[in-house]
Amino acid sequence: MEVPPVPYRDPKTAVLTDPEVPEAKRFCSSCGKAVGRGREGRPGRVEGFCAHCGHHYSFTPKLVPGEVLHEQYEVLGCLAHGGLGWIYLALDHAVSDRWVVLKGLLDSGDADAMAAAMAERRFLAEVEHPNIVKIHNFVRHEDRSSGELVDYIVMEYVGGTSVKDMIKQLRADGTGAGSLPLAQAIAYALEVLPALGYLHGVGLLYCDFKPDNVIQTEEQLKLIDLGAVRRIDDRHSPIYGTVGYQAPEIGRVGPSVASDLYTVGRALAVMSFEFDFRGKCKESLPGPDEQPLLRRHDSFRRFLRRATHPDPEQRFAAADEMAEQLTGVLREVLAQQDGVPRPGVSRQFTPERRAFGTEGGLDARAVAMGLPVPHVDASDAAAGFLATAATTGDPDQVVAALRAAPVQTVEVRLQVVRAVIEAGRVDEAVAELANLTSPRDADDPDDPLTPAPDDWRPGWYGGVAALVAGRADDARAAFEQVCDALPGEAAPKLAAAVCAEEQGDRDAAAGYYEVVWRTDHAYVSAACGLARVLSARGDREAAVDVLHSVPDTSIHHVAAQVAAVRTQMASGVLSDVMAAGARLSGLELDVARRAGLTAELLRVALESLPGNGSPPAGRLVGCEWDEPGLRSGLERCYRQLARLADTPEERFALVDRANAVRPRTLV
Repeated sequence: MEVPPVPYRDPKTAVLTDPEVPEAKRFCSSCGKAVGRGREGRPGRVEGFCAHCGHHYSFTPKLVPGEVLHEQYEVLGCLAHGGLGWIYLALDHAVSDRWVVLKGLLDSGDADAMAAAMAERRFLAEVEHPNIVKIHNFVRHEDRSSGELVDYIVMEYVGGTSVKDMIKQLRADGTGAGSLPLAQAIAYALEVLPALGYLHGVGLLYCDFKPDNVIQTEEQLKLIDLGAVRRIDDRHSPIYGTVGYQAPEIGRVGPSVASDLYTVGRALAVMSFEFDFRGKCKESLPGPDEQPLLRRHDSFRRFLRRATHPDPEQRFAAADEMAEQLTGVLREVLAQQDGVPRPGVSRQFTPERRAFGTEGGLDARAVAMGLPVPHVDASDAAAGFLATAATTGDPDQVVAALRAAPVQTVEVRLQVVRAVIEAGRVDEAVAELANLTSPRDADDPDDPLTPAPDDWRPGWYGGVAALVAGRADDARAAFEQVCDALPGEAAPKLAAAVCAEEQGDRDAAAGYYEVVWRTDHAYVSAACGLARVLSARGDREAAVDVLHSVPDTSIHHVAAQVAAVRTQMASGVLSDVMAAGARLSGLELDVARRAGLTAELLRVALESLPGNGSPPAGRLVGCEWDEPGLRSGLERCYRQLARLADTPEERFALVDRANAVRPRTLV
């Protein structure tokens, strides 16, 4: 989804006419307590000493319009007041009078604030990314009143609207939508995640991501405030963050990549729906019962839950991994909005290997052979061997070849599990999985033969093994955990749908099948599954519509149309039987399949004839709509099938059926 454009904001209209910090934002930069507030009905003080810690504070702008810094930057006025001080608009007379932004300190006497500013200077010189505000220069200027030297950062002017202001405007307009549309909020998060990934790649942490710090200028988003940036290995500099966004472990272990990604999850939630993120839900999210958006978009709920998990080890490990899953969630959201599929290539799973359930029923072994399989980790030491080794065919030979691999790794052991599952040897697969997840060397947490703690693949194969063994409850629990880890993937949802169908939980099964099919029409098994569940719930018309939506470019198009014919005629209603006959007449089938399906249709039609002897007008697959006509057609089908029978026994049985159904005559 493209980010909707925002008009460029003229810098001159952004200058504050009355640069005064709102009393609600006046806090001591040393102890964090409220300062500068007068008694009720009296103006608060903008300068003085904190009553709590004695620290001197000042909210007065240090620069005034017309003042020139470094013989180059002419101050035009104040733009805003940030966490560390005033932000000014200026003209750069040395470079074509371009607009620039000057950022100074709230209080130059504050050692922590000064250290943060110096840290910002050091780090920002290394930053170069299209979604991060550009730093032009660093200058030092003498304060007019105190005579002390104050450091300023010179940045590009970003003319746009902050995401926070967009949300505030929506609420002020009273449109009833106090948050951004979900697809737009996700698109914003996806645009800034590469910028955070870039920072992490050069050894930096952003630390304070929130809607306030993201500005949309025309068709691009930019991070505009890097005041809290620090090196990943920095354990001494002051930590800056914002209540409601900051990860809960910051006070104990400090910031990390995981805590940065936590702030993205929190910001995405704030952008998407209203909740008390600074109070009741300061370190949690509302449940689906409280927030309809999370109930409507289960994958989005799972994504937020993982992104903001209290345990840093359970969150996304990197920005690109987070973006990959969020992209999958966005595809689901967009497909639900307009009904247009949004297929995508998964980096975690292969495509569906073969469609299952196309003949109307489910077989656990067929499901195991048809479900997508996890991709082999390309960094694994045996990845080259597995790329050329046969992983399909006779299971015993595959297992023997894998056990003889030149190097035993996690990937090889997982392929052994897969082979024995597909051979139906579930007990052996369970034993292999138990052995796989038990460290060979208890003193080595990085045992190369044991999966990492956050590796979801053992759980996936455990679910497949349980499904083949007929333990749908255990299988569903395992696949649900994979859905939690990979909320943007279709494969675990398809597997969970099969389990829910086996359990008789038709609503859950229909929900999973529908999300998968609506998003990607390559998963024909999901279409067949959805049709089965809808038929079981009595909604045959919707089931037929689903099957009819299988594109004619699919190799399973004919199978889906055959299933649609069977689904439609199963109702026994004459209008449905007639529609099924019309659909059957337009299908290109081999002789045996057409004869068999026609026989099914004529048998249902014969049973559905009204008792008053008033058949409908017209013909059904070439037969008259009366008992003699239907019986004659059915007889012809049975005799045709008898000629095509493989065994004498089958041929005799079909001839007997033909004789039994033939119309009665006087001859």
